[in-house]
Amino acid sequence: MATPHHDEFARLRQRLANLAEVLDVDVARARLAELSELAGQPGLWDDPERARAVTTELSRREQEVGRVDGIGATLDDLEVLDELAAEAEDDASAAEVGEGIATLVAELDRLELATMLSGEHDRADAIVSIHAGEGGVDAMDWAQMLQRMYLRWTDSRGFATDVFDESYGEEAGLKSTTFEVRGADAYGWLSAEHGVHRLVRISPFDSQARRQTSFALVDVVPVLPELDAEVQVAEEDLRIDVFRSSGPGGQSVNTTDSAVRITHLPTGIAVSCQNEKSQHQNKAAAMRVLKAKLAEIERQKRAEELDELRGGKRNVGFGSQIRSYVLQPYQMVKDLRTEYETSDVSRVLGGDLDELIEAELRRRARADR
Repeated sequence: MATPHHDEFARLRQRLANLAEVLDVDVARARLAELSELAGQPGLWDDPERARAVTTELSRREQEVGRVDGIGATLDDLEVLDELAAEAEDDASAAEVGEGIATLVAELDRLELATMLSGEHDRADAIVSIHAGEGGVDAMDWAQMLQRMYLRWTDSRGFATDVFDESYGEEAGLKSTTFEVRGADAYGWLSAEHGVHRLVRISPFDSQARRQTSFALVDVVPVLPELDAEVQVAEEDLRIDVFRSSGPGGQSVNTTDSAVRITHLPTGIAVSCQNEKSQHQNKAAAMRVLKAKLAEIERQKRAEELDELRGGKRNVGFGSQIRSYVLQPYQMVKDLRTEYETSDVSRVLGGDLDELIEAELRRRARADR
């Protein structure tokens, strides 16, 4: 006997099957089995770098397979509930099925976005750096607000994060911060956030309660396993400084000089890490960030050469603001690339970024057609 939603379930199953094929879920499932076996081998952590690579990919594959399997399991449950509701003429259960179908459609829409993440490094983990720009102490406070927003977003998606460095302002906020995000398509999602973010509000640091405009730059680069081979860094090109980790207001939070700052002399790029337990771990993490940034410079150079061949260059510097967050005199978040806007600023700053990111991914997909 056909249930009231029989045709809808059939369409949803076909759509899920098509997406699973495009996403190579069968390949991911086979690889997941291999990684699970590797992760269970004794002595895996005798080689920390290899162990990290195995566990990171294992987590990513679990997410890839899990989101497809989760939708399939929900479909099974809803079909059973639909049959029971039809037999018992249970209106409440029928309404629950309808709500469940709407949720599944939204989840399939989101899964469909994953098929748009087909860039060279979209599936990689990401390193996010946030730098306070114009706006003084308000800009530093804004940088800290952005860090909190992204960490809440990553937590909601089940991504793992490691905060490598936080350089605090003298009065409030952060001059800069760097953190790594690990999870399925982390770089693909977060690449949509790369750019200048603008905040307009009544300054809590101004005794005259004047309106202040502040800027912060969000820089996102992919973490690539082949970086060690791809990016060669000569020891003589590095200046390595060790110092004591510090917290807000410059307060020391460590009694040993375990924090590490590495400066790449040819480019002037400086990266720091102070949140690992030892100087050796901080140095290794800082080198990973440095190599990611150097690799991104090389990719940008290649992209600029191609742009010149095409007859144009993209503006990627400060002032190329991608999004405005207005708290006064009205409430609005507006993405200037997609024209997407919402008046629910608190929800966005609380980490609900999916709709903003999805709008940008869809814009990119249209532009690439």
